[in-house]
Amino acid sequence: MPRYEFRCRACGDTFEVNRSMAAAGEPASCPQGHADTVKLLSAVAVTGRSGGAPAPAAGGGGGCCGGGCGC
Repeated sequence: MPRYEFRCRACGDTFEVNRSMAAAGEPASCPQGHADTVKLLSAVAVTGRSGGAPAPAAGGGGGCCGGGCGC
């Protein structure tokens, strides 16, 4: 289930809410009970490999120029 980050305009608290994508636009109350909140834009990095190393280029022999220069 997606996680959305909100910030309370009244107290400045930042908090996360787990909800379905269909409910993404619904308002959220902060843990302190304030209703004046705004959804934040979060940057998320998703990798399919452990360690975050980039995947090799398709059809490549490796290296900086495809492996043809012996570098």
